[in-house]
Amino acid sequence: MRNKLSWFAVPYVVWMALFTVAPVVMVVIYAFTTSTGGFTLDNFARMGDFAVVFARSFQMALIATLICLLIGYPLSYFMAKEGPSFQKVATVLIMLPMWMNFLLRTYAWVSILENNGLLNRLFAAIGIIDLGNLINGGLNSLCAWLNSGVLDWLNGMLGTEFVLNTARATDMTYFRMLYTQGAVVLGMVYNYLPFMVLPIYSVIVKLDNSLLEAARDLGASSSRVFRKVIFPLSLPGVLSGVTMVFVPSVSTFAISKMLGGGTKLLLGDLIELQFLGGAYNPYLGSAISLVMMVIVVVCMYVMNRFGEGEEQAVML
Repeated sequence: MRNKLSWFAVPYVVWMALFTVAPVVMVVIYAFTTSTGGFTLDNFARMGDFAVVFARSFQMALIATLICLLIGYPLSYFMAKEGPSFQKVATVLIMLPMWMNFLLRTYAWVSILENNGLLNRLFAAIGIIDLGNLINGGLNSLCAWLNSGVLDWLNGMLGTEFVLNTARATDMTYFRMLYTQGAVVLGMVYNYLPFMVLPIYSVIVKLDNSLLEAARDLGASSSRVFRKVIFPLSLPGVLSGVTMVFVPSVSTFAISKMLGGGTKLLLGDLIELQFLGGAYNPYLGSAISLVMMVIVVVCMYVMNRFGEGEEQAVML
């Protein structure tokens, strides 16, 4: 009977071999190969040229992950403490954007953040842009006064030529939000927040209430119950959420291209350029991909080890 059932696993094994194992093997082979088919380490020797891109990608991924955690954990905790009907509605609302195509929901932010977009029109309507222009006017007047008075006296005393530049204090017609690193982080948070909320919620909602009641009976305050019982026991969900947000964030290229305009390259953009762009070099692209995978795996291993240690400490 067991041998018959094992045949049902064949499609799964074939799928994993073709679309998971084989691509990784090809990346490893290409990373150590030249265009002529010979073995080389030159692709890895060039990693130093992209240190800034690596640093920027991991920095922005960490920021997006931290923001998702700061938003997702309280939201998950609130959902878990409400009734079943509210939990169902909240879960559907969180998953609703995921039913839309990834590119479409990212592109929607372009129309919101662009110079003549929804947010800038709203800011203009409620007077925020006029307030910014008023502040700029005040800064212009202040700089002019300092240039004509205080700085003239200071330059005369010290023999220097200090002058405040007022060229940047000009009238605004919009806030520049699109094609910035902040817009890219916003896109990451918007697209990956559900991957933080759902794992944490699924863990917190299953916590044994008797543990919480026992802690309160022993005199623990609500904050102490959270710090010593709830949060440590929810760490598996936190680590799962962090992994599910950090990994796609560090390798994204669609979000950075659509909301960042390609002004600041991320790892995903760099890899795409090597495979699909004018700098076609799949061997270098494979090396970059392999280094990124190794770094991500190491980070995830360290985080999981930390999580196991915290869980053991709670059990003791």
